[in-house]
Amino acid sequence: MIEVSFIVEEAPEGGFTARAVGADIFTEADDLPALHEQVRDAVRCHFDEAVTPVLIRRC
Repeated sequence: MIEVSFIVEEAPEGGFTARAVGADIFTEADDLPALHEQVRDAVRCHFDEAVTPVLIRRC
């Protein structure tokens, strides 16, 4: 199983940011539900369909 962990932080200018641990993935959104969707979309774009992680974890 492939797993990607993200560090989620409040952005100084408002909203939230998420950056992957061990992968070059970064995204941001105005609220946590939107950030969740942005993270899923960023992961799908970053990995080939055959190796898309099954587990996305917030740390």
